[in-house]
Parts: sequence; C-alpha cells; structure tokens
Amino acid sequence: MRLLIIILFSLNIFSQNNEFERLQFVKGKDTLNYRLLKPIDFDSSKKYPLHLFLHGVGERGNDNERQLIHGAKVFLKQENREKYKSWVLFPQCPSNDWWGNENRYPKLKGTTIKLVIELMEQMISGNNVDSNRVYVSGLSMGGMGTFEILSQRPDMFAAATPICGSGDLNKVKNYAKKLPIWIFHGSLDKVVLPQESLNIAKKIIEEGGNPRLTLYENVGHDSWNDAFEEKDFLSWIHSKSK
Repeated sequence: MRLLIIILFSLNIFSQNNEFERLQFVKGKDTLNYRLLKPIDFDSSKKYPLHLFLHGVGERGNDNERQLIHGAKVFLKQENREKYKSWVLFPQCPSNDWWGNENRYPKLKGTTIKLVIELMEQMISGNNVDSNRVYVSGLSMGGMGTFEILSQRPDMFAAATPICGSGDLNKVKNYAKKLPIWIFHGSLDKVVLPQESLNIAKKIIEEGGNPRLTLYENVGHDSWNDAFEEKDFLSWIHSKSK
C-alpha cells in the first residue's frame, strides 16, 4: 500500500510538471532547454507578468525535467495560478556550464546565462508579456545566477528573490538602485555561507539600494523550502512594477 501511494504521488507530480510545456531555444549552434508555464485562463488580448526561475547545480543536465524539482510546485498550486496569473520560465543549465559569474568557476563556459537573456528578450518583445512586470528568482547556483543576470540586465526586471546565493560585489552597483530585492539564506548554510548574502545586502545598501533580507535560524543550505513557505513570497514580487 505504501509503495502504491508513493507511485501515485510521483505520477501526480509528473502530471503536474507536464503543465510546463517542453521547449527549446536555438541560437546558432547553441540550444537552451526550458519549460514554460502558460497563464491560467490565458487571454491572447492581455499581457501577463513573466517570472524567470533559475535552478541549482544539482538540476543541471539536458533532460529538460530536473530543473522543475525545486520551485515548480509553488507556481503549480491552483490558488497561486489563479491569483498570480503569469508566464513562468524554468530554463535548464547544461552540466558543463554555470549560471553564476565567470570569476567563481572560470573553467566553465558561462554562455548559458546569455542564452537565457536572449530568450527573455524574445519573450518580452512578444504581445503577451507585461514588460513592466518581469521577475527573477533562483536558488543556490540559481541565486548566484539571479545576481549575475541582474548585473547584466538590471533594466529588464521589476523585482528579484535570490535564495542561498552569492554574487560579484564589484557588479552590485549595476543594479543596487534599480529594483527591489528580497534575499533569503539559512544561517547554518555550509555550502554557500550566509555571509555571502550578508555581503551582497551590505553592498546594495552602500550603493544606495534598499534590500529585504531574511535569515532562517537553524536552517542549512535548503533554505528554499522556507522561502517558498513565506506567505508573501509570490505576493511580494507580484506587487512590484517598474
């Protein structure tokens, strides 16, 4: 009976994940796998927010599936889909690349984040995206990617929620005053030290920004679970507009 429940639960999650359409963005010789959730009750005459989500290092690959392991179910909850109608984009980073800045892992290509930016530009230029309500979230490596994409295209986004990430302090001035940022981290994180988020928040303030910072007591690296449980995780970001 227990095995049957586990199988049924797994099938239900798989079925829900299929709400995200499997797609590819091709640019020259490069291909970016991604999954896209369409706004519920989609109306082609309307414009909707676009929410980019960047996964962690463990979800890299080319199956166009693993990137949905953490975070997807937040956006798939019926109440969230109905209240925060938006496009939700989950790209997948290949195993030989990295979302974050090239200084941390210089041997990796660092080109996939550029493909993400080009895909985002293409989507924003379409008829059904509200360019004033474009958001980015990410966890761990994706938190690093969140700070990196903000440093490259700060004018693209209306708000950001990086989780247990880090970033290049020399690039903070590029986005510090451009948009609201809510940073999350576990105070016992040994994978990406909480000091990384503290340093970023401090630098944002020094550069004239006004970040929101949440540290979770007795929480390690998987602070995304706590962040996703915040009652205003989605309401906060969806309240922001350029």
